[in-house]
Amino acid sequence: MKNQPESVTVIGAGVAGLATAALLAREGKRVTVVDKLTELGGRAGSLSVDGFRWDTGPSWYLMPEAFDHFFELCGTTTAAELNLVDLAPAYRVFDDRGRTTDVHTGVEEAARLFESIEPGAGARLRNYLAQATDVYNVALRRFLYTTFSTARELLTPDVRAQLKTLTRLLSRSLESHVNASFTDHRLRQILSYPAVFLSSEPAAAPALYSLMSHTDLVEGVRYPLGGFAAVVDAIARQARAAGVEFILGTQVTGIETAGGRATGVRVVDANGPRTIAADTVVSSADLHHTETTLLPPELRSYPEPYFADRNPGLGTVLVLLGVKGELPELAHHNLLFSQDWDPDFRAVYHGPEPERELGASRSIYVSKTSATDPDVAPADHENLFVLIPVPADTAVGHGDAYREGASARVEAIADAAVAQIGSWAKIPDFAQRVVVRRTLGPADFAERYHAWRGGAIGPAHTLSQSAFFRGKNVSAKVAGLYYAGATTVPGVGVPMCLISAENVVKRLRGDRSAQPLPATSRP
Repeated sequence: MKNQPESVTVIGAGVAGLATAALLAREGKRVTVVDKLTELGGRAGSLSVDGFRWDTGPSWYLMPEAFDHFFELCGTTTAAELNLVDLAPAYRVFDDRGRTTDVHTGVEEAARLFESIEPGAGARLRNYLAQATDVYNVALRRFLYTTFSTARELLTPDVRAQLKTLTRLLSRSLESHVNASFTDHRLRQILSYPAVFLSSEPAAAPALYSLMSHTDLVEGVRYPLGGFAAVVDAIARQARAAGVEFILGTQVTGIETAGGRATGVRVVDANGPRTIAADTVVSSADLHHTETTLLPPELRSYPEPYFADRNPGLGTVLVLLGVKGELPELAHHNLLFSQDWDPDFRAVYHGPEPERELGASRSIYVSKTSATDPDVAPADHENLFVLIPVPADTAVGHGDAYREGASARVEAIADAAVAQIGSWAKIPDFAQRVVVRRTLGPADFAERYHAWRGGAIGPAHTLSQSAFFRGKNVSAKVAGLYYAGATTVPGVGVPMCLISAENVVKRLRGDRSAQPLPATSRP
């Protein structure tokens, strides 16, 4: 067991920062969390306007094991902290030909759907999901709860037993893997769109990420009442119960070092600049910001040239709508897919794309949280969260959720999305029924969350940016400086952020294993 610090400062009060603080405080550390915003949650934010409340970040509750394990480490349970609702259908898919497809959880339910669309596809889906489940379980045991400190953990018997499969899945794209088994574009899209959850695209994400279909089609899709704001509150409760101190509305301007070791952070608030001393610093801020803004050049493990050929993932324009009257045409989760979505991905990742003049995808996501949660909209109104993928580029502009007025391009993208929803979902008066509208763009993500290039989720999960290729969660040049969150290992998404927090604990303990910590574990 390594000698451990007594005091820790965590930069950032998003999911990863809150979870890291909670776990380290339970290790007996004095933990202080500092965030520039005045509210908790970071990218998992919340906005309320005129009786409507929207989550402004994550909206899919997947990988329940990660939540369960985190709460167990905190001495509680998911059931005690969150009220989860199973969604049926799990989601609804619309295409540009006016067809809708409801996708339900369960191997047999999904197999029947696939068979009804493409004869023979049901049996092929059962095989596909069986492999996805096997790979998911190997990943959970070996590739997520690890700091990749030793190769020995990658050569265990269960990994060797799957080595041929893993090698094949790493050597081809998710797109080619799916297309080899299914012909109908709707089925291909259902199985390959999860690449977007990984801030990537089907043609660039390794087929290993077919494991994502285990999370929605096998495990199922749930919704926490209160949205992800309730998830943030639940994680924050664990931190507060463990004695974590929060300093909000305070900008971290630098990481203090002495003799090559982190000694605290420099901050500025309404009273001016000051220093917060600490034995250890954990930055859950964007890695690019941490390295290139908070550290001097000679102490950067990941200097600016490192990011030059990295893929920042996708940007988004978010459109938050309050709509008068009910919208039975929409389910809780809705995916609107262009039948030919190649121009959509080219616009986002390889633009400019002539077929997408606004530089935005027409394959978009719509969440009607009011379908499940009665507290997010006034009576006889609906609450919609609309996500339009765009390039990770601050030049796309900003919205009006946190500013006076939105950029012209963000407004145009929002207008197009509203028109698309009305047309594809066959709601002819949809635009006229919108009573509240707020928007966010990549510039908001850069300004509020220091997101590199205004990316919405984090660096794309391509082969060269996955697992140990994604970097380390510890500085190579500053002792006592660690990283957590979506921009480091294991990756993007709320479950990965929870796991990244646990991996910081393991790094501090000197634990080189690849398994989750036992719930009763203490240093």
